[in-house]
Amino acid sequence: MKYRKFGKLDWQVSALGFGCMRLPILDGDSAKIDEPEATRMVRYAIDHGVNYLDTAYPYHGGNSELFLGRALKDGYREKIRLATKLPCWKVETTEDFDKLLNEQLQKLQTAHIDFYLLHGLNQERWLKMRDLGVLAWAERAIADGRIRDLGFSFHDKLTVFQEIVDAYAWTFCQIQYNYMDIENQAGTKGLQYAAAKGLAVVVMEPLLGGKLVDPPAPIQEIWNTAKAATMNRTPADWALQWLWHQPEVSVVLSGMSTLEQVEQNIASAEKSRANALTTDELALFDRVRAKYNELSPIPCTQCEYCLPCPNNVAIPRVFAAYNEGMIYDKPDAMRRWYKQWIPAENQASACITCLDCETKCPQNIPISEWMPVVQQVLAEGKLYVKHLGAQKEK
Repeated sequence: MKYRKFGKLDWQVSALGFGCMRLPILDGDSAKIDEPEATRMVRYAIDHGVNYLDTAYPYHGGNSELFLGRALKDGYREKIRLATKLPCWKVETTEDFDKLLNEQLQKLQTAHIDFYLLHGLNQERWLKMRDLGVLAWAERAIADGRIRDLGFSFHDKLTVFQEIVDAYAWTFCQIQYNYMDIENQAGTKGLQYAAAKGLAVVVMEPLLGGKLVDPPAPIQEIWNTAKAATMNRTPADWALQWLWHQPEVSVVLSGMSTLEQVEQNIASAEKSRANALTTDELALFDRVRAKYNELSPIPCTQCEYCLPCPNNVAIPRVFAAYNEGMIYDKPDAMRRWYKQWIPAENQASACITCLDCETKCPQNIPISEWMPVVQQVLAEGKLYVKHLGAQKEK
């Protein structure tokens, strides 16, 4: 295993971290972890040098922390540093900080959390936590030994990320980052900004929830060309090596569901190093990114000039869901995401074709024409279409 600097700490973290959100399950129920197999996977990873494990209060229906409490017995807890997260959405009063942390310590069967994160910060959630005094509370939890180091995970714009980074002497942060998300959320600029401030940067979604593992044919053709010209890498290995190439990345989390994935990712990590990719290899990612973007049917740039919608349609998010389903050829996954994460009142069905948004859109997108198509595809299961007027029912 290769190890990397973890911010300002006098400690080296394994290049690969184990994310405990996609453990093997039983009966298709994410709340039912296959504990014997998951335990075998976690302990195999630790035995092969992984020393950073990441979980959170809601993972696997609240059972991920309970599972880890059992899996890390027999001396395995002492071999790693453990990260979990404060479920900020459950906090209503300052008393909830202690209540939730103590519950997590009990579930994890540990006296302390090595790395404690404020989970999923965005502008609204950050302001709420800040105003409730989370930072002063965290200082007390660090002083009494229940927390060793404080960080946060993040999903919002770069400007919000920079504001949060500058608000406290964090040890680390966790961002969604991969070769497709260089300008999304914190992005490359956020990675570099946090690292320059001395924060360790933990990367989540390195494979975009698996979307980059099994690419559509036009993308695979590019990787096949690279395979013939350089080395025999899988799309997943390419994506991971792109992250480890960047010295600002401290650890890459992977949510692994099989022992084979653990073995493959450990093998990738053992080949990793900063500044390893050549100019030609880096150019491949530009080609792949450009080809993925060509597959996007709606030319929305997420500029948000169309907002606010008079009828509260989340226009950029709605289009992003549709585009991702198309370009990554993962329609069922995006349908589940659309229904789970975009409230009904903000979905495409709320559009009343007032055309207010179309007068503001710099891309001249016929938004009102796309909205019923998006709703039919993502909510009703019809076939994805690349151009208006070509829709067909299943």
